[in-house]
Formats: sequence, C-alpha cells, structure tokens
Amino acid sequence: MANEQDFEQQLKQLEELVTRMESGELSLEASLQAFEQGVQLTRNCQQLLNQAEQRVSRLQESQGQVSFEPLTNGGQTD
Repeated sequence: MANEQDFEQQLKQLEELVTRMESGELSLEASLQAFEQGVQLTRNCQQLLNQAEQRVSRLQESQGQVSFEPLTNGGQTD
C-alpha cells in the first residue's frame, strides 16, 4: 500500500476494513489479510499525521511561535 492516497482516503479504507471484519462474515484467511492491510493503513496514516505535525511545527517556528503543548484527551491540552 503506497502513500499515493491521501490521509482521508486511507482512513476511509481502514474504516471499511473494520466494518467488514466486525461483520463476522469473513473467513479466517480473509480476516487475517484484512488485518494485515489494516496494520499497513494504520502505519501509513500515522506517518502522514507525523509529517503534517512536522510541517505545522516548522510553520510555527518560522512565525516565531515556539510554544508547543502536546494534545491529549481528545484534543484538549492538560
């Protein structure tokens, strides 16, 4: 699975895989293949999120804003 797809496309594909797996209609082999594909999609999405975070950080640094607080609890800071 290459990173040609954007984040939203990959996330939608991941959601569809989860729905298929939760339906209970897949064979064991098909479930394993779906799981492997889901793991790869998850990695791709995480990589895209990390890249976006780095871009935001660089933009903030270039604007003189260097105060960063990690987001937790559904996007709310501690």
